[in-house]
Amino acid sequence: MGKIIGIRKEDKNIWEVRTPLVPEHVKFLKEEFGIKTIVQSFERRAFKDEDYIRNGAEISDDLGDCKAIFAVKEVPIEKIVENKIYIFFAHVIKGQPYNMPLLKSLIDKKCTLIDYECIKDNTEKRLVFFGKYAGYAGMIDALYGLGQRIKNLGRANLLERIMPAYKYHDLSEAKDAIKSVSEDIKQIGLPKELSPYVFGFTGYGNVSNGAQEIFDLLPFEEIAPEELSALDDKSGKKFYKVIFREEHMVLPSHPENSFELFDYFKHPEKYVPNFDNYIPSLSVIVNAVYWDERYPRLLTKNYLKKNPNQKLLLISDISCDINGSIEITYKSTKPDNPAFIYNPSTDTFKDGFEGDGIVDMTVDNLPAELPRDSSEAFSQALMPFVDNIVSADLSRNFNEAGFFDEIKKAVIVYKGELTPNYDYLKTHLPK
Repeated sequence: MGKIIGIRKEDKNIWEVRTPLVPEHVKFLKEEFGIKTIVQSFERRAFKDEDYIRNGAEISDDLGDCKAIFAVKEVPIEKIVENKIYIFFAHVIKGQPYNMPLLKSLIDKKCTLIDYECIKDNTEKRLVFFGKYAGYAGMIDALYGLGQRIKNLGRANLLERIMPAYKYHDLSEAKDAIKSVSEDIKQIGLPKELSPYVFGFTGYGNVSNGAQEIFDLLPFEEIAPEELSALDDKSGKKFYKVIFREEHMVLPSHPENSFELFDYFKHPEKYVPNFDNYIPSLSVIVNAVYWDERYPRLLTKNYLKKNPNQKLLLISDISCDINGSIEITYKSTKPDNPAFIYNPSTDTFKDGFEGDGIVDMTVDNLPAELPRDSSEAFSQALMPFVDNIVSADLSRNFNEAGFFDEIKKAVIVYKGELTPNYDYLKTHLPK
């Protein structure tokens, strides 16, 4: 089998129109490495079939001749072809129950699975990701959502001019729209009754940095968490940015102990929540922090029940861990219906921006709202690894197949067997 790769159509949901490799990179792979690309026809894809044909790809639904098949989202079980290399966001490394049948099928069909999420350098930094675009889209949507929430509280406001991210042609158009609103906010301001407008950002990785890049287009002042209690600005003509790191979110359970970041990562059970102390000062929480069940939550139902009268207007839960760091994130949402309101007095949820309680925005595939920009950036990051993946010698054992170290870390299944780093997943597989 020669160096032939395939690009799947994305069929997980109607919003997924991204591609792992854009047309101009397909052309480069052909000219530089002799790699042929077969692309499944897909009318909704952000790049048209004609764009791929013009750049040397072949359009066909049959990917049988492809050694490696690239996708963004998970491949439906019934579409898995035996003995192929599959590369996509697998969502299996935590033993996620909903994808264990998929993992078992890949094993049973003697496939090789490479997960983008696990392609990392020797410092464990992720190399192929959409994260920054989740931040971009999540922040654009948050500004749109805040405008809608303030409007539904009976106050006209300039943020109503901002649209959801998916309604803009590209990131550049969205940024221009926000810059225009920003200039008017400097002069006219937002409703004074809700001032000061304070955005709290959790996390400081790619996602948070992307969100902050959009936020920074607004008139703002950055302050430290410790300065929140003294803040008194009723002008409505600028925003305040607060970045929360782990030492603000938790405290050692024993007062005599000091906060140690690596100790917290290793022994989160030794720490207790502290974020509650800052919530009363925040208008918006932009949540972009990694979380799993070992760590304390940032915002709980119990806290909201005890403190129902909040300044807090909206949460943009970009991380979107269901019942996770933001406990009221009880479901993920779609771009055309992105928000719901949680009413702590009645412990109920209601879609939309209208009603009593806190708005929570929980779109789970945010980069798909900026599909062209995010695909181009992702494809650029993936390019250095494509030839290595398709050139792997599958006749050899895993350690001798020739994968780059960065790719080797991301091989979850090799020819139908879990690799040593992921052998723990055996206990999660269906019988």
